[in-house]
Amino acid sequence: MKILSFTVIFLMSLQGNLFAAEAVTGNPAPISWGFLIIGLFGGLAFFLYGMEKMSEGMKKAAGNKMRSILSALTNNRVIGLFVGAFVTMVIQSSSATTVMLVSFVQADLMTFAQSLGVILGADIGTTITAQLIAFKLTDYALLMIAIGFGMRMFGKSENLKNIGEVLLGFGILFYGMKLMSDAMKPLRTWPEFIEVMKGLENPLFGLLIGTAFTALIQSSSAFTGIIIVLAQQGLITLEAGIPLVFGANIGTCITAGLASIGTSREAKRVALAHVIFKVFGVLLFIFWIPTLTGIIQSIALKFGSDTARQIANAHTIFNVSLALVFLPFTAIFAGFLLKILPREKKLDGVIPTIWHLDESMITTPGFAIDLARTEVSRMAKILGRMLRAVIIPFMSDAELISREVKRKDEAELLVGEIPTQDEIFPEITLLEGIDMREEKIDFIEEKICDYLIRVARQELSDEQATEVYGMISIANDMESIGDIIHRNMLPLIDKKHGLSTDFSDDGKEELMIYHVKVCKQISRLEEAFAENNMETAQRIMKKEGKYLDLESKYRLKHLERLHQKRKASLETHEIHMELMDIFKQINVYTANIAKTYLDTMCPCQTVS
Repeated sequence: MKILSFTVIFLMSLQGNLFAAEAVTGNPAPISWGFLIIGLFGGLAFFLYGMEKMSEGMKKAAGNKMRSILSALTNNRVIGLFVGAFVTMVIQSSSATTVMLVSFVQADLMTFAQSLGVILGADIGTTITAQLIAFKLTDYALLMIAIGFGMRMFGKSENLKNIGEVLLGFGILFYGMKLMSDAMKPLRTWPEFIEVMKGLENPLFGLLIGTAFTALIQSSSAFTGIIIVLAQQGLITLEAGIPLVFGANIGTCITAGLASIGTSREAKRVALAHVIFKVFGVLLFIFWIPTLTGIIQSIALKFGSDTARQIANAHTIFNVSLALVFLPFTAIFAGFLLKILPREKKLDGVIPTIWHLDESMITTPGFAIDLARTEVSRMAKILGRMLRAVIIPFMSDAELISREVKRKDEAELLVGEIPTQDEIFPEITLLEGIDMREEKIDFIEEKICDYLIRVARQELSDEQATEVYGMISIANDMESIGDIIHRNMLPLIDKKHGLSTDFSDDGKEELMIYHVKVCKQISRLEEAFAENNMETAQRIMKKEGKYLDLESKYRLKHLERLHQKRKASLETHEIHMELMDIFKQINVYTANIAKTYLDTMCPCQTVS
C-alpha cells in the first residue's frame, strides 16, 4: 500500500510539472516521451490492478452463491443465457463462469448443449464492465478510493469489507483511466499519432491490433477500457474503435484456448465453442461495420452519448446479437463440436485423474470450495461402484433370487447372470476394477486435500475456513471407506471360495439386503454433494439409526441359526459376521460424513 501511494504521488507530481510549464509559456508543452510513457503505463497498471481488486471483491461478496444459482437455473437455454450474463456481471470473470460450466458438464449436472447458452450469456456479462467504464467518473476516483479503503479497513462485517474492496478497486480503476487520459493529452496535437489512429479505421488492421493487445494483457475488458480512454480524449473514432473491440473479443478466446491446454476434453470443448462463437461473429459483423456505425450513431443522436459510450454500446450490441444468432442452434452446434472433439473412450478413465479442481480458482475460495465439493461427489460415485462390485464374488456360486426383497432396484441387484467383468470398463475384470477404483480414491483424496490446503492459505471468511477443513475431513473419511472395502473385504473373497459350503439362504438374503441399504447411503452422499442438498444429508443421518437396528436384528437371526446348528451358518459364520461388520462401519462412516457436511455448510441443519 505504501508503494502504491508513493507511485500515485510521483505520477501526479510529474503531471503537475507538465501542466505548470504549459501555463507559464502559454504554448503547448513539447511532448516528453519519458513522462508520457511513465504516465501511460503507470495508469495502465492502476487500471488493471483496480479491475483485479474489483473482481476479487465481487467474487468474495457473491461467489459462494453464484455457483448454486448457475447450477439451478440452466436447464432452459434462454434462462441459461440470462443466468450466464448475470453471474459474469457480478463476478466480473467469464473464465470463472466457464470453469464452473466445465465441472457441471463433467458431473452430468448439465449437458454440453445447455452450457452453450450460458457461455453466450457470459459474453454479454463482460460488456457491463465496458458500460461502467464509459461513465465519466474519473473526477470522483479518489473519493471512491477513500471510501472503499475506509470500508475495507474499518468495516465490521465480512460482506461490508468485500463491498469496500469492490469500491476501492473501482476507484483505482478510474484513477488509472485519469492517469492514462492525462498522459495522452499531448498526443492530440501530434500529427503522426493522429495518422496512426486514422489507420485503425482499416478493419483488418484494427482487428489484428485488438487481438494481439488483448492476448498480451489477458483481458478483453481491460483493452476495451483502453479504447474508451482513447475515445474520451478524442484520439479515436467510432469507426476505428469497432474493429478494435472485435479484435478484443477474439483475443480473449486465445486466453481461454491457452488455459484449456492440458485440461479435460470437456474443458477443451467449451474453449473451442468460445473461439468459434467469437470468430464466426466477427466474420459476420466485420463486413457491416458502416451499417453498425450508423445504427450506433443514430442511437447516440437520440440519447446524446459521446464516442466512448458509442464504443461501449458497439461492444454490447455485438455480443447480444451473437447470442441471439447462436442461441436457437445450440443443440446442433453441440453435436458438431462433439464430432470435432468426441467423448474420450471409457478405457481412458482407468487412469486416476482430477476432473473438477482448477488451479486458477484457488485465489477465489468460494468457487474453489464448490469445485472441491463436486470432486468429493465424484469420490462418492466411485465408492458406490466399488461397493456394488465387491459383493458379487461372494454370491457367484448361489441362486440369487430373493424371496422377500420388495424394491425393484434391490431385486435387479439380486437377479440375473453374475458378471465377471467391470460394469464400466469391460476390458478389465471385476476385481481389477475394484483395485483401480481404490487407487483412484487415494489419488483424488490426496489432490483434494492438497488443493484445499492451498485454498486455506488465501484470505478466507470464517464460514469458508470451516468449509475448507470440513471438506478435508470428508475426503479423508471417504478414503477410509475405500480402504475398508479394499483391505477388509477383498481378502474375504478367497476365504469364502475356499469353503465347501455357501451361505444359508436366509443369511445370503440378509447380507444382500443390508448391502443394498449401505449402497443407498453412498448414493445419497453423491447426491448431497453434487446438488448441495441438505435434506439428503439429513436423510443419511436418520437412516443410520434405522440401519444399525436392522444390523442388530440380522445379527440375532444369524446367532439363532447357529444355535440351531445349521451347517451352512456354522461354516460361513466368520465371513458372514465380518461382512456385516464392514457394512455397519460403512453405514457409520457415511453418517459421520453427512454430519460433517451439515456442520460445515449449515450448522442449524444438523440432526442429533
